[in-house]
Amino acid sequence: MSKKLRIAIPLCIAAFPALAQQRYLSEVFTPAQITVTNDITFGTNIDFLTSQLTNPALVGPEVVQLQTAVTTGNPIPAPFFDPQDASTVVKVTNLKMDIYQPDPATDTETARPVMIFVHTGNALPPPLNGSPMGTRKDSSAVEVCKQMARRGYVAVSMSYRMGWNPLGSTLEIRRGTLLNAIYRAIHDVKQCVRSLKADAAAANTYHINPNKIILYGEGTGGYITLATATLDRPAELFIEKFIPDPLGAPGVSYVDTTKVGNIEGFGGSLTLYRPNGQNSHINFCVNTGGALADTSWLEQGDVPMVAFQTVFDPFAPFGDGIVIVPTTGEQVVEVQGSNVFMPLVDTYGNNSSFATLPNGDPFTDRARALYNTNQTHGSNTVHINGDAEGLFPLVTPNWPAINPATKEEAGPWQWWDPASALAQTVIIPGPPPITAGQASLASNPNMSPAKGRAYIDTIMGYMNPRIVCALQLGPCSLVGISENNPVAKGVELYPNPAHDVVRISSAFAVIRMAEVYDINGRRVQAENVENKVFTLQRNGLKPGAYFVTLTFDEGTVTRKLMLD
Repeated sequence: MSKKLRIAIPLCIAAFPALAQQRYLSEVFTPAQITVTNDITFGTNIDFLTSQLTNPALVGPEVVQLQTAVTTGNPIPAPFFDPQDASTVVKVTNLKMDIYQPDPATDTETARPVMIFVHTGNALPPPLNGSPMGTRKDSSAVEVCKQMARRGYVAVSMSYRMGWNPLGSTLEIRRGTLLNAIYRAIHDVKQCVRSLKADAAAANTYHINPNKIILYGEGTGGYITLATATLDRPAELFIEKFIPDPLGAPGVSYVDTTKVGNIEGFGGSLTLYRPNGQNSHINFCVNTGGALADTSWLEQGDVPMVAFQTVFDPFAPFGDGIVIVPTTGEQVVEVQGSNVFMPLVDTYGNNSSFATLPNGDPFTDRARALYNTNQTHGSNTVHINGDAEGLFPLVTPNWPAINPATKEEAGPWQWWDPASALAQTVIIPGPPPITAGQASLASNPNMSPAKGRAYIDTIMGYMNPRIVCALQLGPCSLVGISENNPVAKGVELYPNPAHDVVRISSAFAVIRMAEVYDINGRRVQAENVENKVFTLQRNGLKPGAYFVTLTFDEGTVTRKLMLD
């Protein structure tokens, strides 16, 4: 830990003493100490969603005009930005990001790791994607970014270009247009990374460390971040699933790099990105609800990864399977889910930096307890693979009694305002008419802010210790205090099992905070303590097993609690 970091933490302790813990693992800044800067442009490129690219005679001259403007540093004429202006058929868009960070007036650290959030949305904007979700300002995006900023990171929520044809009459149309949409989104992520690094090399406006960058993808964003982290050789664009059927000529792929650019997004006739002297390397990858395009892309030396996925995800396969269009149920392309690629990540040794973290916290314990187990919903049984360190399988409830049309949950960390215009938009005329909000409830039946935040708490609790280890942000042993440590030996819970209240005591150290987690690793209760003894109230918790995590200055201690 740097000298600056040791100076920064006491400043935060003075304002919020109950959270006097390790930066990057715990929230060491208050909500009031976080600033948000919205709508910062990090790139400009051709928008395939609003452009009309079917007439080469019109497209060619306009692309030349755009390429010339970018190369010479001249502004792009306004009609290219206006989808309603019929004077141009090619349209461009400014890609924007929102930046969440601890207020520089409070935080003296000048080399902070960066997390880039890549949102969900099926590569289409809401409600065209059949959902009220799908922008960088989604509720889950804002919550994740704020939580990361309160832990001391700089968090970036970015937009990317969209546009594919999920209603294509053939599998070839659906597959080709989706693969190209994801490929363009990879370019946008890389451009965002290069833009942040360019700023760090100059003014360093956001006080970041350009060598500690984390990609966090949710849903479709998970596909994008996994692909960004693993697609690193041109030959990988010519695996079998990327070759049109009937088979094209040798060297033919759905992705035409002469048009859309190379892996970095440079050199294509329909791309405007240019090198800025920075690379697009990232250092850690987080997947929540996405899948990997192909395990052949994964290799030894790729960045460390963690993955969170519902075991019975109806859209992104947990194992080997086909991507399904949520709105129509149509098949698109075969991919590999977290249950397949995460064991391979460990086989390659890519997660060795945190593979030996000890048991003792509810997140690690829950994940490891699920490895090599069978989970059953109805007639569907899934075996969760072992040796998958970094995988947090989410075993969600089976909901047929609540909603017979429901398959399974896909993104339980998401929520939205049911009264919003997007949620109220009718996407299926019926009868009865179905709104975007109603359609999304099919895979998130008890959606609520409390539920979403509980799952995000689980993600934070499992993900951040592994980021700290992999990026060397601090000691890699603070997941839990050793049971041989006097602090751990001095902890007592009485009575246990309990009915109404539990007396918790520590013989040797002050308890800073107490948190209660259910067996799924979701935080259900939290309390600031600042004492050696306190009484934990039941507060309506249902009978069953829970984990109580106590935070001390030395780290954390977790004990199992039974409520009768």
